[in-house]
Amino acid sequence: MSTPAPALNPRFAEALRELGLEDVEIRSFPEATRTAVEAAAAIGCELSAIVKSLIFQADGVPVLVLMDGASRVDTELVRFALCAAKVKRADAALVRETTGYAIGGVPPFGHRNPTRVLADRGLLDHDVVWAAAGTPHTVFALDPKSVIEHAGATLTDVRELTA
Repeated sequence: MSTPAPALNPRFAEALRELGLEDVEIRSFPEATRTAVEAAAAIGCELSAIVKSLIFQADGVPVLVLMDGASRVDTELVRFALCAAKVKRADAALVRETTGYAIGGVPPFGHRNPTRVLADRGLLDHDVVWAAAGTPHTVFALDPKSVIEHAGATLTDVRELTA
């Protein structure tokens, strides 16, 4: 169950204002929605309608990957998309340093530092997607094309294929 009047992270609230998105639907939950599974359960949506904002390092440079909540990122496909020699998951300190947010609350835009962004095409399978709104207790809804556009993302295929 969501609670009224969500307390937004100030950086993310400012990003919404700058992008003219003050009217997006934002929900706040008393229990954390740090994981895609927790967020989907709290919202009552499909797991794949959750946007995971994941920070990786490509040759030591942070990159944000936007992935649907039901899928995993294939780091080899990220490496190929970026023409990088090595891609690995960023640790919590680098995530916070790069984005200004803690893991579990990283939104797809409104970050402390400009970062290259890749978005998996699978996000386009939904009319509306839900993403973290700067805290582990808040989420927002937006159409996936707008999320990708506002994040400045390059649309690509980086989803791990299942056997």
